[in-house]
Amino acid sequence: MSAPETLAGLDVSRETLERLTIYHDLLRKWNAKINLVSRASLEGAWTRHFADSLQLLDLAPPRADRRSWVDLGAGAGFPGLVVAIARPDVRVLLVESDARKVAFLRAVATATGVSPIIHEARIEALPGLDADILSARALAPLAKLLAYAEKHRAPTGICLFPKGGTVHKEIADAERQWRFEYRVHPSRTDPEAAIVEIGALARA
Repeated sequence: MSAPETLAGLDVSRETLERLTIYHDLLRKWNAKINLVSRASLEGAWTRHFADSLQLLDLAPPRADRRSWVDLGAGAGFPGLVVAIARPDVRVLLVESDARKVAFLRAVATATGVSPIIHEARIEALPGLDADILSARALAPLAKLLAYAEKHRAPTGICLFPKGGTVHKEIADAERQWRFEYRVHPSRTDPEAAIVEIGALARA
């Protein structure tokens, strides 16, 4: 399926589509050398990775351009680098410890003309990042993500965590350690997936 068909219904400008196409081409090129995404998901990357990332923008608070968006364990840049491309007015910070993946993120940022802040570091080693929007995709179980959120999210910020079919089990497991407000938003790209939005948070 082509990019325009896959991204239909999402608020994507022509300029953003051009930049995402550059990103897509680099992803295919680099993935042959380093393991950025699985080969199976690469074939459906426009849906599995790009549209899947873009849908988070609809859940961002109003006036997100005045906020900071931090993506933990950025990997191949989903969703953080996609956010940086689609919303260049948002201050985006990507955290990734793998030097090869960091090199890829920087290559895409240069090629697409966007300027996210990229930290090559372990999440645990960084001081609190005070994120208004904190995201992480395919990084860790929800309980561990909440520990990261406790340190790196601003007091009034939110978390947006894409999750797969185990989302409700992860929520139940996390509730043994945490008290938190949450909403589960159905994914537009996978009927078995969801995005967990986290509000107020405290240790149980």
